[in-house]
Amino acid sequence: MKTTRRSVLTAAVAAAGLGAAQAQSPVTRYVRFRKGSTISYGILDGDTVTHLQGDLFANPKPTSTKSKLSEVKLLYPCEPPKVIAVGLNYKSHIGNRPAPPRCEIFYKPTTCLQHPEEPIVIPKGANNVHFEGELVLVIGKRASRVSVADAPGVIFGVTCGNDVSERDWQNGPDKDLQWWRAKGATTFGPLGPSIVTGLNYGNLLLQTRVNGKVMQKQVTSDLIYGPAQIVSTISEYVALAPGDVIYTGTPGATAKMNPGDVCEIDIEGIGILRNKIAAA
Repeated sequence: MKTTRRSVLTAAVAAAGLGAAQAQSPVTRYVRFRKGSTISYGILDGDTVTHLQGDLFANPKPTSTKSKLSEVKLLYPCEPPKVIAVGLNYKSHIGNRPAPPRCEIFYKPTTCLQHPEEPIVIPKGANNVHFEGELVLVIGKRASRVSVADAPGVIFGVTCGNDVSERDWQNGPDKDLQWWRAKGATTFGPLGPSIVTGLNYGNLLLQTRVNGKVMQKQVTSDLIYGPAQIVSTISEYVALAPGDVIYTGTPGATAKMNPGDVCEIDIEGIGILRNKIAAA
């Protein structure tokens, strides 16, 4: 059966029951979307998007305007001032190597972000581009030097991310000093489809599928450094701002993607981030 953008989101919302049962507060799904020439934020409920007025991170107000999901184009769900990522954060990913003594942090440029349903483009000279399905934290408040205990209050919500990586540029024969192109090339940061609040984001099932085959499957409780520790560590050195996003690390093994492949990052209660792979 052909998978459409509408069916992907509808299935994800229907499958959110377990996440909702684990929730600490009512579950809300925020989306950023384009309708015609206008870009707006909204709340997704089933197949209906209620338009919001105001800044997503400053108590926006619902309006009387509603759209069907099929009538809008979903975009990556916020416009982050910074894109931060954590490496080597699942034991299943690091193998026999010792766990890092602290969160290993790196940056991805904001220009790496890609919308749901838009292509991941393999750039010229790239021969070993891998998927990395990840839980992504979305920061909701300005924060500096927050404790682990206070860090959950800084997290607005969570979404799905794909920390696309060119392994030869990262660690192989064509290795760069920095990961500026290995993890930062244009379209190497798909994000979405929604930001979800109210979930127990410390215990969600994450799956990555390529052409329908499950390639990664793990719960977020297996993170070596959990969301609160990650936020606290980063904020000790780098002030966080509303809208910042943090990719928390990928589980298990990753594999090369090829033009024509379809990669889906599916996280319980959040939704399915779907992108096709294309050549430059």
